[in-house]
Amino acid sequence: MFERHKVEDGSEEQFGTDIGAIVVNGDSQGLGIVRNLSEMGIPVHVIDYELSIGRFSRCIQKFHKCPHVNNEEALVNFLIDLTKREGLWGWILFPTNDETVALLSRHKTLLSEYLRVWTPPWETISQVYDKRLTHQLADRVGVDSPKTVVAKSYEELNDIDIRFPAIIKPAVKDRFYAKTKSKALLANNMKELIKQFKRGERVVASEELMIQEVIPGGAEHLYSYCSLFKDGIPKAKLMARRARQHPMDFGHASTFVETINIPELEEASLKLLRAIDYYGLSEVEFKYDNRDGKYKLLEINARTWGWHSIGRRAGVNFSYLLYLDLIGENPVANGYREGIKWVRLATDVPTVFIEWRKGNMRIRDYLSSMRGEKEFAVFSLKDPLPFFVEFLIAPYLRKRRGF
Repeated sequence: MFERHKVEDGSEEQFGTDIGAIVVNGDSQGLGIVRNLSEMGIPVHVIDYELSIGRFSRCIQKFHKCPHVNNEEALVNFLIDLTKREGLWGWILFPTNDETVALLSRHKTLLSEYLRVWTPPWETISQVYDKRLTHQLADRVGVDSPKTVVAKSYEELNDIDIRFPAIIKPAVKDRFYAKTKSKALLANNMKELIKQFKRGERVVASEELMIQEVIPGGAEHLYSYCSLFKDGIPKAKLMARRARQHPMDFGHASTFVETINIPELEEASLKLLRAIDYYGLSEVEFKYDNRDGKYKLLEINARTWGWHSIGRRAGVNFSYLLYLDLIGENPVANGYREGIKWVRLATDVPTVFIEWRKGNMRIRDYLSSMRGEKEFAVFSLKDPLPFFVEFLIAPYLRKRRGF
């Protein structure tokens, strides 16, 4: 598809073999993709609509300011114009958030004329983008998940069967989070549930609000199955426990992660990914319920995830393996190393401090957790500037994102 392309005079120009990557958003997750690919000699451009640390990395070739993802037509046109202007025909697009995944999926046919779009088509992505459909999928394939109900209005809440504490969360999180700076609203009883539901209704339509039981326990019960999935099988995989997040109750993002091996996570994840004929990178999130000893599905991220860069140190460079597959290679990673840790210092240190102040964590336990081989989210002696910039722009990020 990309061997030749038209140039302005109507002739054809041979497309070279120097295929690179375009990373959409230059936060710590995007920076991880940049470093993982750059280390393998792959050219990388970063695009973003706001200030981010990725543009300060020595590993990128170029940074481009782009339209906001909410302006779909403008961003699609920007990507097409960028391809033509910079000669990026056939380069690979790497989304880093759900909104970009949805955009690439909806415009996959058009964008695939210019770039390699590995994001699956909308009929697949819609089932993970809309969390109502995700839980219906889990029920259909027999994967356990927290009890979840949808009410058309707050008047129906008294008739629902849900045990407390419960949370109200959006089926599609982007607009909800932009307004509330929260992933979920907690309710300990029916009175609080009605109050929080009304609050949610002021942000999104009531039918987009999900009422879900809270699985007991904190972040120490959060797990993930991550893979490069193709033709019904994982070409590469790892599993991890997301032991700390910021904030600790309903976190925006993980701050400390460690690779482990729990076969039940893979069994459930394969059911889900096969059912939607998934292709590409994904993270399937679970929480362990000690009431019945089951791992219960929380959500599926159809993209790289915040701490994906742990994979390279654990022996599974997910970004590079996907790159190889998209250029026609047949990548397979045979296993991964357990006990590898990932830390984002800018959020993990404040999280630990808060937990210590609350009496939920001892300093010696924190120090013990930091022993062993680690991958830092941002800190790197080879590429130091993003780490220092992250602290400088922290007030900006708190104002824009709430953390």
